[in-house]
Parts: sequence; structure tokens; C-alpha cells
Amino acid sequence: MSLTPAQLAAVLAPIGEIAHIEPLTGGTFAATSAVTLTDGARIIVKATPTDPRGLCRYERGIAASEALVYGMLAGHAPVPEVLVTDFTQSVVAADIVVTRHLPGRVWNELELDDAATARARHALGALMAELHRVPAPAFGYPAPETGMRRDEWRSAVTAMFDGILQDAAESGAALPAQRIRAALSRHGHALEAVTDPVVVHNDLWPANIFLDEELRIVGLIDTERVVWGDPLFDLVGANQLAEEGVQEQIIAGDTDAGGVLAAELVSPTGSIRLALYRLYYTLVLATEIDIRGFEGEWLPQYRASVARLLDDALRDLGTAVPVGTR
Repeated sequence: MSLTPAQLAAVLAPIGEIAHIEPLTGGTFAATSAVTLTDGARIIVKATPTDPRGLCRYERGIAASEALVYGMLAGHAPVPEVLVTDFTQSVVAADIVVTRHLPGRVWNELELDDAATARARHALGALMAELHRVPAPAFGYPAPETGMRRDEWRSAVTAMFDGILQDAAESGAALPAQRIRAALSRHGHALEAVTDPVVVHNDLWPANIFLDEELRIVGLIDTERVVWGDPLFDLVGANQLAEEGVQEQIIAGDTDAGGVLAAELVSPTGSIRLALYRLYYTLVLATEIDIRGFEGEWLPQYRASVARLLDDALRDLGTAVPVGTR
């Protein structure tokens, strides 16, 4: 799906006239265009599909959530200013969010050596510390359409697991649902330690982060996967394929900025909670392959990597002693 020049002009009519359009590639979900207006302003137009057949349950109402969270994070993180939203689908069969263009360069487009990568990860940890100071009004996914907002974190996480397992069953993704539900039941008590919801970006990988020449974070985008809940969840979203060393470098930056990740991780429930979040996130990665219809030479290797992550997560939870029985 992409917007025609006429559709873009209709969406942007409240703020200006179009001088130049550049479609952006690299995403797997929304159609995004960089637009320059006649007054020189540079903006980003993002069109998010709304057909539930191509969405996981947590993605329902996702564009409105993105705009909402940008507003929540304004002043706390370098997120783009929202200029226009259109959720009426009167112009195109998609939800539209228009934001200002951010400075810097996308992290994953830079060729950073190990030392520079470590510096960037340290900066990411410091940013997490600031994000996790922003309180949220409930637990779970922000959009009411998901049906995953709750007053308690354990209930919200249970709803999240239920939703992605339903998505997997309907899309034909082969997941060991019985083992997954057993792991959640066995360790769910650990989630009750989380009593104060905060904003968790949940997708802080380098494609969503803009850096300047000094490797400072000057832009943060794609708040679509935001969860209101436990700060530890961000460690998984920032390291989705569980690469060695990433977590430690991020935690160091978070600690230096006064964050809570280190203390939460060594708490009596911390390691179990993190393992549950790893399991959930891996279910999302496995399920969206078929729902989105991913294709390409990279896909078999990616499937294999996700399958290994799932096996590892279930093994770790299977050998872990439940909280309260130690």
C-alpha cells in the first residue's frame, strides 16, 4: 500500500502544499513517505493498514497509539511532533499520522565499530531511564481496540499471551501453545511485583533510533509497539534476537542515568519476568511472519533463529524455580 500524490495532497492540505515526495523503504508494516512542503518544511507521512486480516490483535488501533505516545513522550525523549492525524479512512483505507522530520541518521544505516556501538547502546540505556520515568494510566497496550488494557500487569500480560496465541492459531503458525500457557501459569505470579505502569517503547532496535555525529540519540520513532508496564520489557525489544553483550551495555547506560533496570533485574522476580517477556516477544516475531506474508531469501534463516529463541525461552522457564518456592 502506498499513497498517491493526490492522496498525500489531500492529507496534507491543512498544513501546506507539496514540493517533493520521497517514498521510504525498509519497513515491513506501514507505508511511509518523506515530503518536503513548498515552505521548506520536511515531514513524514505514515499510512498504517487497518484490515484485521493483516494485523496481530495487539496492532489494532496502532496508529492512534503511536500518536498518543508521541504526545506522552514529548519533553522526555526526542520524538517527532505530530502535525496531522486522520483515522477516518476517508482519503485512503489506512490510518494516517503526519510528523515532523527528525535530524540525524538512522543507527542501523551507520557502519559503527565495536567501540562506537557500545557508546550508542550506553546512550540508549540512558534514554530508557528517561522513558521509564513517564507514568502510564493503565497496564497493557494503549489502544482499547486490542482488548489488552488492564488494571494489573499480570492480567495484561495474560491477555497479551492469549491474543498472540489466537493470532498464531488463525494464521497457521505452528507454536507449542500448551507448553507456552504452562510456562505462563507456572511463573505468572512473578508479574505481580510490577505495580506502577510506565511507558515502555518495546521496539528500541537501531532502525528506530537516529544518531548525530557524536553518537547522541537525536530521534526516536515507531512507538507502535509501546506497552504500558514493566521497564524490563524494553530490554527485549531493544535486543530482539538476543545478541550477546547488548543487554549489559544498555543496562550500564540506564544505571548511569539513574534508571531502574539493574535493580529490577536482580530483584527476586526480575529474571523470571525478563524470561516471560522474551517468550512473548518471540511469539510475536514467529506469528507476524505468516500474518504479514514475509518473503525473501533471508526468511528461512530468520525462521530458524526465531525457532531457536522460542526453544531457549521455554527451556529457561522450564528449569527456573517459580517465585515463592525457593
